[in-house]
Amino acid sequence: MAEFSLAGKRIFVAGHRGMVGSACVRRLEQENCEIITATRDAVDLVNQEAVNRYVQEARPDIVLIAAAKVGGIVANDTYPAEFLYENLMIEANLINASYHAGVGRLLFLGSSCIYPKEAPQPIREDALLTGKLEASNEWYAIAKIAGIKLCQAYRKQYGAEYISAMPSNLYGPNDYFHPKNSHVIPGMLRRFHEAKLAGDKEVTCWGSGRPRREFLHVDDLADACVFLLKHYSGDEHVNVGTGSDISIKDLAETIARVVGFNGSILWDSTKPDGTMLKRMDISKIEQMGWQPHIAFDDGLAQTYQWFVQQEHLRS
Repeated sequence: MAEFSLAGKRIFVAGHRGMVGSACVRRLEQENCEIITATRDAVDLVNQEAVNRYVQEARPDIVLIAAAKVGGIVANDTYPAEFLYENLMIEANLINASYHAGVGRLLFLGSSCIYPKEAPQPIREDALLTGKLEASNEWYAIAKIAGIKLCQAYRKQYGAEYISAMPSNLYGPNDYFHPKNSHVIPGMLRRFHEAKLAGDKEVTCWGSGRPRREFLHVDDLADACVFLLKHYSGDEHVNVGTGSDISIKDLAETIARVVGFNGSILWDSTKPDGTMLKRMDISKIEQMGWQPHIAFDDGLAQTYQWFVQQEHLRS
């Protein structure tokens, strides 16, 4: 498609306070567009009536869905009902309300966990629905798959230019740094930071350390979102990642170095590993002309600095 200009457009970023949404707001500020945001007090995205009313009144030209209930393995396993129900409602309410309000373009953000546990590596977009999901996050994954299919359904039935992007594991400023319910990078950063402050001699991490994961800085994702809004209007979802991965063991050692923790790292093999290998095939978006720019060590150091600054402000 010819480049779609974002200049002068009213763009509603749903979930603007989260890690992804706040990064999208930062990136969109470079586009000479009008950014619309709403707090949870202003509109409960799980409430259909509230979403319909808000979108009708706000009249955005574009909607970017970065809002979601997110968490790591423990959170997914502990709160399956909330992960499935809330994410289904958020995406269904926003997509349906956008169509009825005449929103011309919409970008729905999912997750690489939509793919089967045993998908061929690196994972291509056409691997969707070809096998069984990883049990540790299937509730979240099913909701995200439904979001992709909703965008495709509104496109097929109504001709709506609604697209989807599936990022790999994300990290960066505004992440959720809970010691148990967060994703692996913020969880490790907090544990190693607290161990350093406490003078601990060792830190125990979950699993064997052998699984490999691909990590994308959230500012690179935000850049990809803007790129796709400008350049893509296809039916199929698009993978967004780096195309490279790292073992969880190497990740822990890298985080220990970034944090300045000099003790030992132990591994609790009674805890689950999840999928052993998960790396995205990003050739589709690369062929369109987009690539990530933030080096992993630089991104980790920046994220840790942001976390330390927030901890200092709270103290």
